[in-house]
Amino acid sequence: MEKIRPGQVEVGGVVLGNHLLLAAGILGTTGSSLSRILSSGAGGVVTKSIGPVPLDGHPGPCLVPVEGGLLNAMGLPNPSMEFLDELAPLSGKPVVASIFGGSPAEFAAVAGWFRGKVSAVELNLSCPHARGYGAALGTDPVLVEECTRAVAGLGIPTWVKLTPNVTDIAEIGRAAEKGGASALVAINTIKAMRISVGLKRPVLGNRVGGLSGRAVFPVAVRCVYELYDACSIPIIGCGGISSAEDVLEMMMAGASAVELGTAVMENISVFSTISSDLYDKNGVPASAIVGCAHD
Repeated sequence: MEKIRPGQVEVGGVVLGNHLLLAAGILGTTGSSLSRILSSGAGGVVTKSIGPVPLDGHPGPCLVPVEGGLLNAMGLPNPSMEFLDELAPLSGKPVVASIFGGSPAEFAAVAGWFRGKVSAVELNLSCPHARGYGAALGTDPVLVEECTRAVAGLGIPTWVKLTPNVTDIAEIGRAAEKGGASALVAINTIKAMRISVGLKRPVLGNRVGGLSGRAVFPVAVRCVYELYDACSIPIIGCGGISSAEDVLEMMMAGASAVELGTAVMENISVFSTISSDLYDKNGVPASAIVGCAHD
């Protein structure tokens, strides 16, 4: 297997310790948990999504294991502005704040809280199970462009996390790029559900949720591949990554870095495990790998 030369990498205006980031929604609710992930080998971390007002989220069950992954319908629970207190011990570290809103103005307001406190913001325009937020905006290229422009205009590096639940993800990616995005993150979860045969009802409290984990990896690779052809800004691959070989495949599709989520729940040491397999001082530059499947 190909090895990559280790070292810092700059992606979308953020200097990372390596190519591996913690994805939003996993161990991102406290400063201590984010610090733990950084110390365990992650090159950067993304917080839980924070919005304009506190939310309790959906009623349970909110997280259900399924074959090949996880179904979740959390409903964007968050403490809103109070989360800023968690960032104090993370000053100067590669932290990206995931944010959401119901309009361009709300996105800009929340992003403003984080200006000067984090390395970048990641716009959650892709959550498939929160009414009025996430994919409710992220399936419309006009709204994606407007939300992105509202945040990018603040002068903070702006990553846009895209939903796969669209006919043409390249169109959405181009809209984010036109709005001034610094990078694209692909993908969020796939809209999905299961029904309990015994109970004769959906297994999730919200009925419908998002599928993550190994099962979505081929979809994520396809989305990254299409975005690489359509856009000129960096792409961060996300969805089902759990090994060094997965990272290489994502990078060959066009990703400059990757985010890991469900894999962290299965192995808290996954960042150091992947790093030991992925990096070698005699390896090739990452630039020789990114997008090579398009040649």
